Amino acid sequence: MAASDRMVLGPLVGSIDQGTSSSRFLVFNAKTAELLSHHQVEIQQKFPKEGWVEQDPKEILKSVHECVERTCEKLQQLNIDITNIKAIGVSNQRETTVVWDKTTGEPLYNAIVWLDLRTQSTVERLLKRIPGKNKAYFKFRTGLPLSTYFSAVKLRWLLDNVEEIRQAVDDGRAMFGTIDSWLIWSLTGGKNGGVHCTDVTNASRTMLFNIHSLEWDPELCQFFDIPMEILPKVRSSSEIYGLMKSGALTGVPISGCLGDQSAALVGQMCFQDGQAKNTYGTGCFLLCNTGQKSVFSEHGLLTTIAYKLGRDKPVCYALEGSVAIAGAVVRWLRDNLGIVKTSQEVEKLAAEVGTSYGCYFVPAFSGLYAPYWEPSARGIICGLTQFTNKNHIAFAALEAVCFQTREILDAINKDCGIPLNQLQVDGGMTNNKVLMQLQSDILCIPVVKPSMPETTALGAAMAAGAAEGVGIWSLNPGDLTAVTCERFEPQINPEESEYRYARWKKAVLKSMGWETSEAPSNGTGK
Repeated sequence: MAASDRMVLGPLVGSIDQGTSSSRFLVFNAKTAELLSHHQVEIQQKFPKEGWVEQDPKEILKSVHECVERTCEKLQQLNIDITNIKAIGVSNQRETTVVWDKTTGEPLYNAIVWLDLRTQSTVERLLKRIPGKNKAYFKFRTGLPLSTYFSAVKLRWLLDNVEEIRQAVDDGRAMFGTIDSWLIWSLTGGKNGGVHCTDVTNASRTMLFNIHSLEWDPELCQFFDIPMEILPKVRSSSEIYGLMKSGALTGVPISGCLGDQSAALVGQMCFQDGQAKNTYGTGCFLLCNTGQKSVFSEHGLLTTIAYKLGRDKPVCYALEGSVAIAGAVVRWLRDNLGIVKTSQEVEKLAAEVGTSYGCYFVPAFSGLYAPYWEPSARGIICGLTQFTNKNHIAFAALEAVCFQTREILDAINKDCGIPLNQLQVDGGMTNNKVLMQLQSDILCIPVVKPSMPETTALGAAMAAGAAEGVGIWSLNPGDLTAVTCERFEPQINPEESEYRYARWKKAVLKSMGWETSEAPSNGTGK
């Protein structure tokens, strides 16, 4: 590429996308939204006990550094000048909880991942202190039900069970944060002046944040007995938080921060009230923009903050349906059952049979999330016969992802009163064409997939590039680039779709009420 061509690219924006299964760094052209290069590193998940899910915060940070450096090397090989990278955005797995020592910069325990279930007894203990044991008691303040899913109960567990953390809190050395906070603090200097902050979207998933006043709520902190001084400062999703302090991009501002599902909503350009997207990652998350008004669900959905794209910009809200296990079921077929060697094989197995042959798979590995919020549920495969083989189970696993999405879509349609006429989709699993066709068949509406599926990273890049003081990415509707899409239309009749969905619901009922927290596990007690 000639030097004159290099100039044409203009400003670039980097995006750190730290997900549950991997970390990535992607670089976009701020004028065309074109993805120029990226690098990905898989993250190890640790399962020290049944229901426990942890990650090493240092491994997460190291993987991010590695992704940034490798991507910059790739850009240089493409003869692209990395000094054109003018800003960096962060998008992250939400709710996952880290506590670290601000004097050493070291984590005081592994990160407790959003999927983790160890806090079930913590939740039950807290419920006893709520009038009528009402899970939805804090709903109008936080948008959330009391559940193992959110950060406050994970933080409570850490304070109750980890002596080093209690000691660090007493000594004034402890800092709490979700993954975005841990990354931004570490990347902007860590123990040498790192910025301890989060954005409104991530704060809205802690259960300590008032989604109306946009501040940490003293009463919620008191209820969970969380010392407020360990919490990060809450900022908008698009402003300069600090500068990169090491590596190839030293001196570049970090100026965008969005929880991954909010980032995907922005990346799909769902800026209008009523626009929705579904992201197929480890879990499945359907968000519907409700504009500047918070809508509270009667059907098991969460009310969450969609984004606040600038200090002086209004906050926008979304209704969210969260499914814990989507891509994770494919990883489970690969790593736990060993019926496939790669995730791509699942599509091939399913395509060979084209039916589950009456087999239904409810992957309630972490209980059921929306719309049930039933922590006692566990995974089941039912309808098995001597005829059932691994192809049918693979098909049933993909169908499970689609049925769970249908349950959420039904809830969103009831809460909003206006049925969605198509579904915008993104995330790693959308490369699976069998899954996308199944999804359209089960929803009975078209499914629309952008040809550039990295919408989560794109959303964080947009927020970073649009920040005051950066100003290289316009979010005006007229300036947004039109996206090319692939459409999947329903190909089965609605009666068959309804029949299969009814059978799925029957299977879901059978998965419920399985686990009780009193029972000893593996004979050792809990």
